[in-house]
Amino acid sequence: MTNTKTLIDITNIKKYYKVGDVIVKALEGVSVQIQQNEYVAIMGPSGSGKSTLMNILGCLDTPTSGTYILNGTDVSQLEDDSLAEIRNKEIGFVFQTFNLLPRYSALENVTLPLIYAGIGKTERIAMAKDAIEKVSLTDRMLHKPNELSGGQRQRVAVARALVNNPSIILADEPTGNLDSKTSIDIMNLFEEIYRQGNTIIVVTHEEEIARHARRIIRLRDGLIETDEINPSPITLQKVVLPE
Repeated sequence: MTNTKTLIDITNIKKYYKVGDVIVKALEGVSVQIQQNEYVAIMGPSGSGKSTLMNILGCLDTPTSGTYILNGTDVSQLEDDSLAEIRNKEIGFVFQTFNLLPRYSALENVTLPLIYAGIGKTERIAMAKDAIEKVSLTDRMLHKPNELSGGQRQRVAVARALVNNPSIILADEPTGNLDSKTSIDIMNLFEEIYRQGNTIIVVTHEEEIARHARRIIRLRDGLIETDEINPSPITLQKVVLPE
């Protein structure tokens, strides 16, 4: 890693939920830093707190206590409108279920973050086409989601995540709905994006997916159990097509 700018700096993050009369302690004091151009996997069993941590990292939720500095801004206790603005500017999301609008073409789906950012039509179409080219889907950009394969839909989702040049790509189980060959294809795409200088955080329960990352953070019972450099990450893999 040549660039050591800190993008994420969370200190003693706690998150408690009240469920009926019970207080659920989802995070119990998590502290971690993530630098620019890191490729990080966050893992943990069900109930470990990894989904809660992802929601806080993605500015989808705020902590009960602790501080979260995202690219120099304290986002720990921002109101919803401010969080939405930060989210659109700083974070590109890739979800397991793609979250594409079915009546919109691939190109129109990719332009959505730019509409929210107030970018004019001509510029946002140009930016969306560029993002779609980066994921090698130019020939399918006018197709709607139901006209695309699962892997192609996830490529559209990745293009949408990249389109406004966010600080971080945050992927939640990005291969969860894909077969093994398509999963390899998508992880190869993440590898290419990482090599271009992007910061990637993948939340996954799959060891095979986590092994692509250069650093693996494991949670258990709301705490970081281990935070280690991956000594032998999986890089580009050959996709074997069926005969």
